[in-house]
Amino acid sequence: MENLRITLIQTSLHWVDITANLEMFAQKVTAITQPTDLIIVPETFSTGFSMDPEKYAEEVTESKAIAWMHTAAKQKNCVITGSLMLKENGRFFNRLIWMQPDGTFQYYNKRHLFALSHEDEAFTAGAEKLTVEIKGWKIRPLICYDLRFPVWSKNLLDEEENPDYDLLLYVANWPDKRAYAWKHLLIARAIENQTYVAGLNRVGNDGNDNYYSGDSMVLGPLGQVLYHKIQDEDIFTLELEYQQLETLRKTFPFLKDADSFTLNKKQKISGH
Repeated sequence: MENLRITLIQTSLHWVDITANLEMFAQKVTAITQPTDLIIVPETFSTGFSMDPEKYAEEVTESKAIAWMHTAAKQKNCVITGSLMLKENGRFFNRLIWMQPDGTFQYYNKRHLFALSHEDEAFTAGAEKLTVEIKGWKIRPLICYDLRFPVWSKNLLDEEENPDYDLLLYVANWPDKRAYAWKHLLIARAIENQTYVAGLNRVGNDGNDNYYSGDSMVLGPLGQVLYHKIQDEDIFTLELEYQQLETLRKTFPFLKDADSFTLNKKQKISGH
């Protein structure tokens, strides 16, 4: 299988200013000169992590941010992904969009809503996982607080002993005061799931004066750090090697010994 090239855009965000953020990201995407298969931008990249979706969430069918993602994906002939505050059928979602160059897209609604910021009161939680593919690589995209819940991201084997995914991906607005947890949980997810992990976080201060140190990371399936950027804005492209992943899984077939389980739906999967 071919190797996978991913590009992470670690950046500050303009607080609840969709136009300014889309203009900024357009410039950053244009600045990417290396070929890539996937561009990753942060959680709620068009607004920042606001708990006021009634003011700032876009209707899915009229979203300037989704339209921009199509433009960017087409421009670079790759997938682009990140999450947005979106409104659909009267409900608000923190929704990751997986945009293809041809304008078709899939999505994942954040399951674990961050109660400390009252996200669970403002948004509706998702209930379904998403698995997507690029060049034969299976990818599981998740959002920020999902990182704290290993069962939701567990890499399970199918009947033919094929893993669910080869790359576990998190987009985030994860504050610096909890950066220790961010870094170590990313490493844990890589080791326990025998997978590459990419965690893309923002930097700078938001409108609630929360500071974000970035600490975006890409980890190999042994938990080894392949990329780590703290504090500064950065655009970085790296290549993930499938052969390394395949060799590790054959040499150490730990996923076979994992406990089987059934994941029940959360009692509260709908909100305002």
